[in-house]
Amino acid sequence: MNSNFSRRDFVKASAVVAGGLSVTSLPFDSHANSSVDDTIKVALIGCGGRGTGAAMQALSVKENVKLVAMADAFRDRVDSCYKNLTTEKENSKSKSVKSRVDVPEDHKFVGFDGYKQAIALADVVILTTPPGFRPIHFEEAVRQGKHVFMEKPVATDAPGIRRVLAAAEESKKKNLKVVVGLQRHYQKSYLETYKKVIDEGAIGDIVAARCYWNNDGVWVNERQPGQTEMEYQMRNWYYFVWLCGDHINEQHIHNIDVINWFKGGYPVEAVAMGGRQVRTDKKFGEIYDHHCVEYKYADGMVLASYCRHQPGTVSDVSEHLVGTKGRATEGKIFDLKGNSIWRHKGEGDKNPYQVEHDVLFDCIVNNKPINDAERGAHSTLTAIMGRMASYSGKRVKWEDALNSEINLMPDKYTWDTLPKTLPDKDGWYQIPQPGKTKAV
Repeated sequence: MNSNFSRRDFVKASAVVAGGLSVTSLPFDSHANSSVDDTIKVALIGCGGRGTGAAMQALSVKENVKLVAMADAFRDRVDSCYKNLTTEKENSKSKSVKSRVDVPEDHKFVGFDGYKQAIALADVVILTTPPGFRPIHFEEAVRQGKHVFMEKPVATDAPGIRRVLAAAEESKKKNLKVVVGLQRHYQKSYLETYKKVIDEGAIGDIVAARCYWNNDGVWVNERQPGQTEMEYQMRNWYYFVWLCGDHINEQHIHNIDVINWFKGGYPVEAVAMGGRQVRTDKKFGEIYDHHCVEYKYADGMVLASYCRHQPGTVSDVSEHLVGTKGRATEGKIFDLKGNSIWRHKGEGDKNPYQVEHDVLFDCIVNNKPINDAERGAHSTLTAIMGRMASYSGKRVKWEDALNSEINLMPDKYTWDTLPKTLPDKDGWYQIPQPGKTKAV
């Protein structure tokens, strides 16, 4: 893409929204569901653990839905996902989920291009592959006129962000319904906190913020004999930037997104530091195990953002806002002296992972507007900008991050294709070095 975007253009691309349950879009004038009956056909693209969970949630909505197609790069992923969706378990919804799975063998697609065929069979697509593929799959779903649930983050680099933004504009023109898996926008404790803090002004003007995703980390898949480099990286995708975006992007985006939401905008710049202190083995690819980012917003407010994957350390996944009259975190508000002035009760709160699917299908059936794509792109870019600053040691501005031409994705996708990141003769990958690694 040759045209440059400014931060103002980027933010203007969509209305700033108060939450996942209140978004703007064009009036409904079409429905991608082409079924003769009222069954909404669903295709699952990406059959790992998150894809399996998202499919279960989609098949648990009250509307008449059916899973009709599945696609993944790996056959064993398709098989394990199908088994999980069709195996009845005690004390679960598995029986009702199983009855909504109708995926014959010729609707199970394996390989890099199977997503196109699966999307063509559906009215709604669930995009849950490693994030690097999200722009490609979202673009195709919109091209085919399908409603979308896609997991966060929505890209791993700036060219991917720009593809998502362009597809988001097309999705609005086609009146497609799009939900992004930033589920805190669909979580009652956050929605009520937003109402107290923003609508009612309970803590006054927000003057500072901090957020955390600190825990032990995630799984690792070690290299197996006979794997090509592409297969190994795909199996161990979390540890390669082109596939994951680093954990600041893949996990910490949740917390960063909350601050952007409550702030009603996005940072203008970031400075950061990070590195690998504990997760140093070659099996951990090229990503860092910690990032500390200082994001500055247009009004001068600073967000202190911390994420860490180091076993045996204190866990903290949270967001905190400081205002002129008090402070807030999820479901809690305090005055300046630390006295509790409000607390979310939480009785009967629904699982937000289920709610986001309930909302999507309700909007499809009842002609309600919803489109999270641009918000997802904004928050993904915020995380990517933080990674750029951390890897390079440079101050990175929003416009520069958005217009970066650093493309992390391979030129083509086959099992013999060499990714742009390759190991040395001993199996070690080059680790980003502040002061040497290019920022944008």
